[in-house]
Amino acid sequence: MKYLTIALSKGRLTDLSVELFEAIGIDCSELKGSSRKLILRDETNKIKFFLAKPSDVPTYVEYGAADLGIVGKDTLLEEGRHLYEVLNLGFAACKMVVAGPKELEGKLDQLNNKRVATKYPKIAREYFEHKRRESIEVIKLNGSVELAPLVGLSEVIVDLVESGRTLKENGLVVLDSIADISARLVVNRVSMKMESERINKIIDGLRKQLERGESAK
Repeated sequence: MKYLTIALSKGRLTDLSVELFEAIGIDCSELKGSSRKLILRDETNKIKFFLAKPSDVPTYVEYGAADLGIVGKDTLLEEGRHLYEVLNLGFAACKMVVAGPKELEGKLDQLNNKRVATKYPKIAREYFEHKRRESIEVIKLNGSVELAPLVGLSEVIVDLVESGRTLKENGLVVLDSIADISARLVVNRVSMKMESERINKIIDGLRKQLERGESAK
């Protein structure tokens, strides 16, 4: 039996992903250890794991270097890769929003020549140009995008918001919601055909586990 390879996003999604896999009987002890190995294995179930930068996970899955992956919906929207998004895992939930100074509340339509600062240029462009039919200038940032409207770099920002505390502390408000974001399970298209039985068993196990968690609330 060949190994199934699973790409996991480094960072806050890792521990939650491990918890879910362990709950359906997959051995993640190597993942939880302090090993410096890049490929970690569950020999019993013939599963290999590796950790990758979130933005790289869809690439590994699309090209078949990983059969499955766990990654945030924000990354999937930004990367736009050809793969199957099979399950909303529900954790790491937040929203992708347009935010800006309070004085712009209800006045987003009146802004001409919008400059939008964001870590997500594709999402920002698609939202403004396709949904709102507005032309914008996108300013790509890698750090704290909340700073951009405060120093006059942009009128508004497109960013992820969880509690909204950072926005509030900097005098910014949500002007519009773009999408609900959470962790998703994705599958390579060819793998879904070639290894459908094993992959569907994992998907069904995770789905039942999530349903159990929901009913316990």
